[in-house]
Amino acid sequence: MKKFLYFIGGSIAFLIALALLGPMLGLLFSGLLVAAGLHYYTKCTSVFGKIMSTTVALVGVLSAASNIPAFIGLIAIIALYYIAKNWKKEANVVEASDDPFNNFEKEWAKISK
Repeated sequence: MKKFLYFIGGSIAFLIALALLGPMLGLLFSGLLVAAGLHYYTKCTSVFGKIMSTTVALVGVLSAASNIPAFIGLIAIIALYYIAKNWKKEANVVEASDDPFNNFEKEWAKISK
């Protein structure tokens, strides 16, 4: 039952992330604008260059603020990571019981030592 719920949750998170791929690419481009503006601001020595670099960074910040759906897509990607991590952890768990008939080979190896 848990795997079914993980599958349904993962499917929903994947579809949300896929649907919001465009805004996430816009957010990436906005982040690149901010990074470029800050980089050139620190490298520039003229006042005009600093004003232009600040303008580029400000345009990037305003563009990032307009991409609010991209943050929902990022949350969906984080949820997908969490679901995949728990799916693998649940698959690696082997139920160990104290019943010797379920683990005959292990018990036989202990006895024959």
